[in-house]
Amino acid sequence: MARYTGPKSKIARKFGEAIFGDDKSFEKKNYPPGQHGNTRRRGKKSEYAIQLMEKQKAKYTYGILEKQFRNIFANAKRKEGVTGEILLQLCECRLDNVVYRMGISTSRRGARQLVSHRHITVNGELVNIPSYSLKPGDVVGVREKSKSLQIIQEALEANSSVYEWLTWNSEKMEGTFVAVPERMQIPENIKEQLIVELYSK
Repeated sequence: MARYTGPKSKIARKFGEAIFGDDKSFEKKNYPPGQHGNTRRRGKKSEYAIQLMEKQKAKYTYGILEKQFRNIFANAKRKEGVTGEILLQLCECRLDNVVYRMGISTSRRGARQLVSHRHITVNGELVNIPSYSLKPGDVVGVREKSKSLQIIQEALEANSSVYEWLTWNSEKMEGTFVAVPERMQIPENIKEQLIVELYSK
């Protein structure tokens, strides 16, 4: 699948913020990449360009390709409520994102790999689909054979994030997706209304 696997710092610099987490390289060069990245002579962006950048930021943040992202938007639009908010909620409900939020992996890319390689269970059953949409009450855990994996152990030890909509049992190495997060509970700096405006044209 054509998924971006290049330098994360370059993408972070493009958006002007560390969208993939702590990044020492970004801190040193927090200006756009390219020959003229550090100059002030950069033209004013059009409304379309600003909206497109926001969509790309969301796609890179959650590691979702265009076709899949467009489908998520279409799904959000069909539901009652604020479309932009529902869009982010659907992204947050993805299994790979929840594995990352629970601290089983230090990145969404790593979380996606853990799911794909059959290390993660949902309600006791192995699930290897990163885009699997969780429902409130679903229990996400580490497969018994995978609990001793060093990469998972290190990620859990380094994790300090706590989310009201998730619970975690360190002894069982499993957590519960308690509820769909409200917009204020989603820490990502994404202006979802710009994405809605872009797709609504």
